[in-house]
Amino acid sequence: MKQLFTLSLLAVAALTGANASDFPVKDKPISIVVPFAAGGPTDRVARDLAEAMRKPLGANVVVENVAGAGGTIGANKVAKAPQDGHTVLLHHIGMATSPALYRKMPYNTSDDFEYLGMVNDVPMTLIGRPTLPANNFKELQAWIDQNKGKINLGNAGLGAASHLCGLMFQSAIKTDMTTVPYKGTAPALNDLMGGQIDLLCDQTTNTTTQIEGKTVKAFAVTTAKRLTTPALKGLPTMQEAGLKGFEVTIWHGLYAPKGTPADVAAKISAALKVALKDPEFIKKQEALGAVVVSDKRVEPAEHKKFVASEIAKWGPVIQAAGVYAD
Repeated sequence: MKQLFTLSLLAVAALTGANASDFPVKDKPISIVVPFAAGGPTDRVARDLAEAMRKPLGANVVVENVAGAGGTIGANKVAKAPQDGHTVLLHHIGMATSPALYRKMPYNTSDDFEYLGMVNDVPMTLIGRPTLPANNFKELQAWIDQNKGKINLGNAGLGAASHLCGLMFQSAIKTDMTTVPYKGTAPALNDLMGGQIDLLCDQTTNTTTQIEGKTVKAFAVTTAKRLTTPALKGLPTMQEAGLKGFEVTIWHGLYAPKGTPADVAAKISAALKVALKDPEFIKKQEALGAVVVSDKRVEPAEHKKFVASEIAKWGPVIQAAGVYAD
C-alpha cells in the first residue's frame, strides 16, 4: 500500500509539473508574457525585470509580447499555460479593469492566476494644450465650468490608462467631456500639443518630457503625495486640488497560472523580491518615472488583496460610463 501511495505521488508530480528542486528546468527559459506590443511602457518594465530576475532564478528570462484585446489575449495565454513556472504574466492596471470593460472574459482574474507580487507604480499627470487659458488647477476648474459641452478629452484608446484616468476625472468633477480616442499615446500627445484637443491624463513615462519642454500645460498629479521629479515636484496632487480620494497609478504585477506548485511560485516570488532591490533595476524604473514597490504588496497575498480593491474601485466608474470593450 505504501509503495502504491508513493507511486501515486510521483504520478501527480509528473502531471502537475516540477517542484522547486526541479525548477527552473535546465536550458529551458522562463517566459514573461507581456499582453501588449513591444516598445511600450509595460514592455520596457518587463525587459528590465527579466534582466534583474535572471541571476536570482538561475535561468534565462525572456519577454514574449502577446498583444490584443486590451491585454486579455496575453493574460488568457498565461491562464491556460503549463503550470510549471516557466510562463508568467506581467500585467498592469488592466488586470483589474478588464473584468468591467469586458463582459465576456475567457478567464477569471481572481481565480485563474497565482499572484506573485507587485512590481511598480507609475504616477499620472493631468495636462492640457499649451494655448489653454488656465495656468493652474483652480483656473482649470473655472475654465471647465465655463466651457461645459465644449471640452475635448483625449486618450490612447479604450481601456488605456489615459482612458481610465479620464473617466475618473469626469466622475470626480461631475462633468461629461467629449472623449477622443487615439491609437496610442503618441498621436494623442501630438494633437494636444497642436491644440486639437484640450486635456489628457497620462503616465509620467509619457508626459514628463513634454512638461519639461513646456509644450503642454501641467495641472496636477494623481498620486497621494507630491512627486519629487524636478519637472513635476511643483504640481499639486488631485486631492490637494480638491478632488478627495482621487488616486490613480498604473501599477504592474507578476502572475503565474493557477495550480503552479506552491514551492515553484514561492521561488519566483523570492526572485522578484531580489530583483526589486537591485540598484540597476531601481535606477531604470526611476528613469521611466516609475516607483518600485517596497511595501507589503510584494507579498502574494497582499498583491491579490490590492488587485481585488482595484477591481472594486474601477468597476463602478466603468459601469457608470457605460463604455465596454466587447
